[in-house]
Amino acid sequence: MTEYGVSLERLDADKVEIQSDSIEEIASYAASDLASKFKVAVVVEDAGLFIRPLKGFPGPYSSYVYKTLGLWGLLKLMNGLDDRRAYFLSAVAYSKPGGFVKVFTGKVEGFITNRPRGHGGFGFDPIFKPMEGDGRTFAEMDPSEKNRLSHRARAFRKLALWLRERKIRC
Repeated sequence: MTEYGVSLERLDADKVEIQSDSIEEIASYAASDLASKFKVAVVVEDAGLFIRPLKGFPGPYSSYVYKTLGLWGLLKLMNGLDDRRAYFLSAVAYSKPGGFVKVFTGKVEGFITNRPRGHGGFGFDPIFKPMEGDGRTFAEMDPSEKNRLSHRARAFRKLALWLRERKIRC
């Protein structure tokens, strides 16, 4: 975000994570809660992997599914499915005390591979192959390549542009 003249400081605090099928709602609630508690403007990000033939599963429950089923468990759920379409969605919520919240989203479409590939990144990166890429999974890309395509980078770029347009300093 420094390329847009925006820098953020990390606030070391636990966020409240509501149960919702909407990552936008989860990020918005957490940002509003933290801004209210700490009396400062905050940014909170939430993301998920949404697999189309599984009706969007795991979606906002991606972290839990990764911890409990792992890559191979998720791949097992997809055994026999020809449709491997999926997308990562990121919601970045900006909130300031008083209840103002603005949410920015970033999305990257792609496919779930048949097996993990690559050792970079984290989470489901070894099984997600972005549509816009060259056939490699996120885990096979170096960080700068992944950041050009990633859902998080897209959402944070939107936030940075919005902050810069309004001359808001964080």
